Amino acid sequence: MIFETIVTTAAPDGRPHVAPMGIRYEGGFVILAPFRPSATLDNIVATRAAVVNFTTDVRVFAGCVTRFATDWPTVAASRVNSVRLADSLSHAELELEDMSDDATRPVLRMRCVHREEHAPFEGFNRAQAAVVEGAILVSRLAMLPADKVDREMAYLQIAIDKTAGDTERAAWAWLTAAVARHRAHAGREPGGKTPEPAGELDPHPHHGELQ
Repeated sequence: MIFETIVTTAAPDGRPHVAPMGIRYEGGFVILAPFRPSATLDNIVATRAAVVNFTTDVRVFAGCVTRFATDWPTVAASRVNSVRLADSLSHAELELEDMSDDATRPVLRMRCVHREEHAPFEGFNRAQAAVVEGAILVSRLAMLPADKVDREMAYLQIAIDKTAGDTERAAWAWLTAAVARHRAHAGREPGGKTPEPAGELDPHPHHGELQ
């Protein structure tokens, strides 16, 4: 079972990094498996720490995937050499227990050493789930047929229209703009070649940080 979260890390010089990432739980540990190259992976290897943030602010997912908004406020973690989102429902602070190295996708086994609750969870919202699914689609634009993206985005639009608030509408606007940007860019590529995703966006099914 994979859970979509926001993982925050810090570089050795303290620079924060915020990334959507799918995590799973195994034997009491949190399992992260970022694809290379990944700032998240580099930071964890350097500091042996990370923070899993639980948030319903889906702008963070959409902003990071589209690169329209990446500078999310962070504060120092309480127990580990990392940072957490300043605004989240809760967070879990992790220390690296061990790593199974791999040229493509190392597996990190992280031990939770501290948890904090910041705000209550008020329930599930269909538009929030739609934004997360839309972020997954956007992270796969380099590998999915355009008609499949259009069909799935059209279906997700129903949840946006019926249940979204301002936060979800803003996030959805970034995702639809990213689809348009990708297609405009692809049209300019020699021979119509589809450009590869940038940064930590992973061409493997679901974001190298999302799953």
